[in-house]
Amino acid sequence: MFCKVYSAGLWGIDGFLVSVEADIRDGLPGFSLTGNLSQETREASERVRTALKNIGFRLPAKKVTINLSPADIRKDGTGYDLAIAAAVLGAWPSEDEKRHGRVEVQEENRLWDSSMVIGEIGLDGRVKPVRGVLSLTLAARDNGMLRCFLPKENVQEGQLVEGMEIIPVEHLRQFWEMMQKPEKRKENTKRKENTKSKREPDKIRIEEKNYCVDFSELNGQPLLRRATEIAVAGRHNLLYIGSAGTGKTMAAKRIPTIMPPLTREESLEISKIYSICGMLLPDMPLVTQRPFRSPHHTITASALAGGGSIPRPGELSLASGGVLFLDELPEFSGKVIEILRQPLEEKRVTISRLYGSCSFPAKLMLVAAMNPCPCGYYPDRSRCRCSQWQVQHYIGKISKPILDRIDITVEASPVAYSEFRRKGKNESSETIRARVMETQNIQQKRGQFNGEMGAGEVEQYCGLEKEEEEYLQQIYQRMRLSARGCHKILKVARTIADLEGKEKIEKIHLSEAVGYRSLEEKYWN
Repeated sequence: MFCKVYSAGLWGIDGFLVSVEADIRDGLPGFSLTGNLSQETREASERVRTALKNIGFRLPAKKVTINLSPADIRKDGTGYDLAIAAAVLGAWPSEDEKRHGRVEVQEENRLWDSSMVIGEIGLDGRVKPVRGVLSLTLAARDNGMLRCFLPKENVQEGQLVEGMEIIPVEHLRQFWEMMQKPEKRKENTKRKENTKSKREPDKIRIEEKNYCVDFSELNGQPLLRRATEIAVAGRHNLLYIGSAGTGKTMAAKRIPTIMPPLTREESLEISKIYSICGMLLPDMPLVTQRPFRSPHHTITASALAGGGSIPRPGELSLASGGVLFLDELPEFSGKVIEILRQPLEEKRVTISRLYGSCSFPAKLMLVAAMNPCPCGYYPDRSRCRCSQWQVQHYIGKISKPILDRIDITVEASPVAYSEFRRKGKNESSETIRARVMETQNIQQKRGQFNGEMGAGEVEQYCGLEKEEEEYLQQIYQRMRLSARGCHKILKVARTIADLEGKEKIEKIHLSEAVGYRSLEEKYWN
């Protein structure tokens, strides 16, 4: 007999429909799987066969063939187990039905044409959770499915997709009963809905969460605070440079506290990435705070950008919608640093492999911090003992193309004792965030953030009067800027003008924006 059940697989951060076809007929006894499968997917034959046996079913001495279609896409993971078991049960030979007390499912009660089945099966028949359920459920909805059978632990994640009936499954025997008796499925769905009504307000609704840090804790460093606010307001990439202990890391960790709250669309996109990586908390299926990722400088290129034979997201994508903080930037390998070039421009990471290519979002704000020399005290020669060659070699690890992709570079000066111990209250994150949100509202009316404007948008929204144009020309020639570097100055000046509510970019705005690139001349030239 033949039976077809629908499941779903992952490619990149998106799901795709997979039809699981089972055929049981006379022939040399065996249990084979086809369809371009990875090793862990192919091992489903042993998991399913053993699980069926342990819940009381005995496979007949017949040839069992399972095909996962489409065969031209690589199938990876263990989420097909439950669908394979369902297809085998649906194709059970008619002569064994009465022996095992199985009744034929009526055509009007069949669920398979409008259902998706996802889950890993243990050898005892227990259904285990899988990664990427949010993407898989979205794929089910987009392909016209009405319901999803999911592991109990993944139900809250599946409930995020509106318009889908989510049915929890804890055990293979329970699933088999629902296959035969629709009232069992309805009873299970009703129980799930009662649970959802109690928990949904706390677990699924987007709410503004309180952070455990605040900008009011950062004493001194007015220039650092100002540059950080401008960078967040326009989504500009930011580089802190200064000696150790001057507040660079402290300021960077507080950047998410002055960013606007996530919208539901942003939250769903970020949650898809975290779901695929298995990083969602069981009791919190939705990411509600902007990510802050701070990988160690020993990270590899594939861990940063993503990779693998079946590509998975890296730190660039995990930081999408939030902040990627690279502390001690020169300590990262040159290959890792140079990987940042394309994603910072395109806001996406494209990975090509033998089985195809996929793209991951990288809509991040890059924040980096570094010391000016190996010992960290340059240019204070009373404390710095590094030779000029050591300083230049250390600074030279950051190439000009990377610097051109960083809009704002600000120096963190040593904090005086009087500022460090000052008892007065500093400006809070909430106050700064209000200004940032107001500035970003201005930019959204133009269609995008200032830091993401292309050449056409710069020409349209960053026009200058004659005096400002002459000033920028002088700066361009004196600092020997590239075209990209000149556009960066214009975009930062546009953000400064937006913060002040000015329609036109003035010379004072250009001067401040130029100041945030002057450190390149001080250290790199």
